[in-house]
Amino acid sequence: MKPFSFKSLPALLMLAVLLSGCSGEAEKVAEKPAPVHFESGDECHVCGMSVTRFPGPKGEVITEKEQTVHKFCSTRDMFAWALQPENIRRKHTLYVHDMSQTEWASPDDAALIDARDAFFVVGSEREGAMGQTLASFSEESAAHDFMVEHGGEVLRYEAITLEHLNTEMPAGDMHGDMSS
Repeated sequence: MKPFSFKSLPALLMLAVLLSGCSGEAEKVAEKPAPVHFESGDECHVCGMSVTRFPGPKGEVITEKEQTVHKFCSTRDMFAWALQPENIRRKHTLYVHDMSQTEWASPDDAALIDARDAFFVVGSEREGAMGQTLASFSEESAAHDFMVEHGGEVLRYEAITLEHLNTEMPAGDMHGDMSS
């Protein structure tokens, strides 16, 4: 083993400073902003409609860089915005209502969950602000139960495409099978 040399002390101190600086930055980046409650005067970022005036799950996006909050009158409008080419690759924070924890007619903001962790029922008979919307759930079993009752197909966040938003699936389709 080599004896300690004071010549190596500046290099060790520099390394310690760099490592401590990196760990502080990593902690800042890892922090996810909290959801913002919907207020009666909020307008949908996509269509301009009143967010709280309509039933069904709502969505919100907090932009990563600017920390700007965009609110949406439906999960469908949130996906329409999030799936645009200029937004799809960004790491925004997205929230939706967990419909197993709140009422369809007037979702409670205490039930907001991370959209990327949610299960969505696409093509159900339940409507939101813009007609058919995507019902969001924190648990797959709750999404499945909703699908059995209201039709549609259960999908994860990453499986949803613009085609799901642009194509009306027949209400009552219990398995999401379009071939019948």
